[in-house]
Amino acid sequence: MNHEFTLNQDACHFSEKSCRRNSAHMLPVVDYLSDLPENVQETDFVEVQFKNTRKGYYLNQSHFPLEKGQKVVVGANPGHDLGEVVLTGRLVLVQMKKNHIDMSRYDIRPVLRYPTEKDLHDAEEAHKKEQATMIRARQLAKSLGLEMKIGDVEYQGDGSKAIFYYIADGRVDFRQLIKVYAESFRIRIEMKQIGARQEAGRIGGTGPCGRELCCSTWITNFTSVATGAARLQNISPNPQKLAGQCAKLKCCLNYEVPLYEEAKKLGYSLGNNGTEKMQDKEADLGYQNVVGQDDLTRFDKKRRQRPMRDRRDNRGPRDMQQRDKHRKNNENKKSDTPSAQ
Repeated sequence: MNHEFTLNQDACHFSEKSCRRNSAHMLPVVDYLSDLPENVQETDFVEVQFKNTRKGYYLNQSHFPLEKGQKVVVGANPGHDLGEVVLTGRLVLVQMKKNHIDMSRYDIRPVLRYPTEKDLHDAEEAHKKEQATMIRARQLAKSLGLEMKIGDVEYQGDGSKAIFYYIADGRVDFRQLIKVYAESFRIRIEMKQIGARQEAGRIGGTGPCGRELCCSTWITNFTSVATGAARLQNISPNPQKLAGQCAKLKCCLNYEVPLYEEAKKLGYSLGNNGTEKMQDKEADLGYQNVVGQDDLTRFDKKRRQRPMRDRRDNRGPRDMQQRDKHRKNNENKKSDTPSAQ
């Protein structure tokens, strides 16, 4: 039992290192307006990033000189948190609009100060507890018989709160689990569900292209991927090749779809009545989703066998002649054989 615990602990330690390394490089926002003097004066909002690419928008009401990569202490509920500034100026408003931030409902919190030595020390001590907390949290969830997996734990900078990232196929009632966690860890608990793509990005890995997974380097906003993207690019509809390490359709199937759609509009073919647009001709073919969105086991279905009577009814004239010939031969053999006395 102790040996199994050691293996899980080492695996979690490796995942934690991978997560911290990946989170530092994920979603790199290129601030191409950073060298303009009037850029920072556009807004006092800044974008701050935490662990697992968690981000928030905070108000620099004290007008601290902030640059990308600067560590800051921001307000939280409760207490405070430690994060890194990733965007300032005019592009923050663009990001807020892109992420559909409703300022009338958004909980706006301030940038409190630059981090002190105590702030950095408290944050480091809190992060050291994440590994042991995650292992214990998995054991407690398993003891309650819940169909879920604790993927990661993130402590707030002051150690007063922890976010438990979990993975589940369906809806999970974790009200009792939160009570057990609060009694065991003596902190405020927040549960946050993540999907298979987010989990693959957190763990990391190398794709069939030989490069590090996109979800573990720069993708954080995952969009739906349909098999129509593969069909448009004339990619073989093989479920094993279309699926990524998360068992979902690969995100990279969407990368070149706009280019193919644009090229498709420029193609023409000669029809019976002069020139005819290729896309109009293909639209009448009635393509159907024969592969399935995420069904990778469609080839496991057994083929339906036709009844014997249907196969007899579909015999051709030649088969009927051979059957009659075979029957006559049998009758002649019976007539030539002397009957028993």
